[in-house]
Amino acid sequence: MANIRSAEKQRRQAAKAQVRNRTAKSRLKSALKKARTAIAGGDTGINILRNGYSEIDKAARRGLIKNNTADRYKSRLAAAAKRIAK
Repeated sequence: MANIRSAEKQRRQAAKAQVRNRTAKSRLKSALKKARTAIAGGDTGINILRNGYSEIDKAARRGLIKNNTADRYKSRLAAAAKRIAK
């Protein structure tokens, strides 16, 4: 248990951030899964990719994932959609 006020405050802030990050990470994973299953099902609509890209970009902007990771996710989604479209 923290004895110093600033340490206690940091603990509270970290707990809030943890909840916020967990929620956002779950939202990202859900969006990716939804996009992947739609692509695997043969749907290569622009809205699917747009929604997936949007969630990936939001996560990168918030610092949940690194920019290169976001780019890799988007690249793989686009490649999968391109494969299905052929």
